[in-house]
Amino acid sequence: MPNHVHVVIETLSGSPLGDIVRSWKTFTARRANALLGRSGAFWYEDYFDRFMRDADHLAGTIHYVEENPVKAGLVEAAADWRWSSARYRKE
Repeated sequence: MPNHVHVVIETLSGSPLGDIVRSWKTFTARRANALLGRSGAFWYEDYFDRFMRDADHLAGTIHYVEENPVKAGLVEAAADWRWSSARYRKE
């Protein structure tokens, strides 16, 4: 997505989600700011997360994330989004 990121991950024991997200945001903000020739805040401070209750909830969430670029009108099919796991999924 051009202005936000959807990620589905499973954390490992001892790796708090907040630490993982902070690491991603720090790295990508520095890189993006360098490429754009700017400095300062890049991401909002907070993030939104959701606990997956069961396999159906996880599958639905993955489907939502993969279809998001289609819904936004960026591509015609989920598999066409360059950064999507849908590219590797057989229909």
